[in-house]
Amino acid sequence: MMELLTGLANDMLFATIPALGFALLFNVPSRALKYCAQGGALGHGSRYLLLAAGMPIEWASFLAATLVGMLGVYWARRFLAHPKVFTVAAVIPMIPGVYAYKAMIALVEISQHGYTPELWGSLVANFLKAMFIVAGLAIGLAMPGLLLYRRRPLV
Repeated sequence: MMELLTGLANDMLFATIPALGFALLFNVPSRALKYCAQGGALGHGSRYLLLAAGMPIEWASFLAATLVGMLGVYWARRFLAHPKVFTVAAVIPMIPGVYAYKAMIALVEISQHGYTPELWGSLVANFLKAMFIVAGLAIGLAMPGLLLYRRRPLV
């Protein structure tokens, strides 16, 4: 249990750094920077807990992005800003760079050394995993807007 809490604290701490860096890069107002950092920490931390519970990374990323989207809508209403001010930078730490990197390495090895079934399998598996994670992040960020800003009732 202590390892899980230590890992969670470490994960949340290190998720604030890219969230804050991208918020600065996107010229987020200075009063909103701490909320971008909090959103990044809460989103990445919730994904960490879902992964520790055994959920696949694609679904964990989707649910974490939905949480970040809900927080962004709440903060946007509270501070009279657009939700993207808070959410885009907060989701950046969950971008699947390792899977995209492994797919590109497999592609380069195929182009240099030729086709092998193992390299092709690695390319396809890592590429699809990266694309499903990115899709989960995008749909998760859009979900609160789709549910809360409707002009017509759901039923």
